[in-house]
Amino acid sequence: MNYPLIRPKFYFSLFKDIVSFIKTPHNKPDLKKSSKQKVYETIGLFILKLVFLIPVILFFAFVYDPKNIQSVNMADRFSPLALLLVGGFILPLIEEIAFRLSLIFKPLYLSLSSSALLYYFLTKAIFHTKISMVDESFALRISLALSFGGLLFFILNIKKVNEYVADFWTAKFRIIYYCSCLIFAWVHLSKYELIWVNILLLPIITLPQLCSAIIYGYTRVSFGLRYPLLLHITMNTIAITLSFLSASDLI
Repeated sequence: MNYPLIRPKFYFSLFKDIVSFIKTPHNKPDLKKSSKQKVYETIGLFILKLVFLIPVILFFAFVYDPKNIQSVNMADRFSPLALLLVGGFILPLIEEIAFRLSLIFKPLYLSLSSSALLYYFLTKAIFHTKISMVDESFALRISLALSFGGLLFFILNIKKVNEYVADFWTAKFRIIYYCSCLIFAWVHLSKYELIWVNILLLPIITLPQLCSAIIYGYTRVSFGLRYPLLLHITMNTIAITLSFLSASDLI
């Protein structure tokens, strides 16, 4: 394979693959492609995403650009190096564990995803704080999330429960995949002020995250978790670095 990223046919093939997956999601890994092919296709899919999001980018540039209060808050709380570590590595890792790891069912994967999602819920809905905030509730949030994950791991390793959940995961994977994409996109509304215009524009404001979720979910199932994780880390790191250079909002 010689420089596929510069060949139009490569992108056309990728587009057909991702559309086919969106229409009929499945949880079967692709065992035929080499690591090099997987890297090229992961990058190619993200380039396709950027191309299809040009209208949204123009909308943000010329029509309505919601203020990213999360990036401002994080910039106030962390030094540049700590911000790169938290925003560029830790948060993408938590998000990939929460939303993508358990797309392939294993008791450990589902337990870790459930722990991360419970941490999200406790942080936002119960304690009304930040995911990255180490405050008086942090130890309690972590303890409750890990305890729940440990209990779930024990339950899922019961043979009958394991078999039932595994069958359910395969039979209902389409719904599981769609829900993981939508929830991932919509939780990012918390980056912005909860005003009516932002709520009404939710489908547009969170469309970049929805496209990312679709791509990350596809690459996680087809190629393995490290591909969406590395892409997620790379994009967040680039966005944070650009914010340092331009003093603009995080992407």
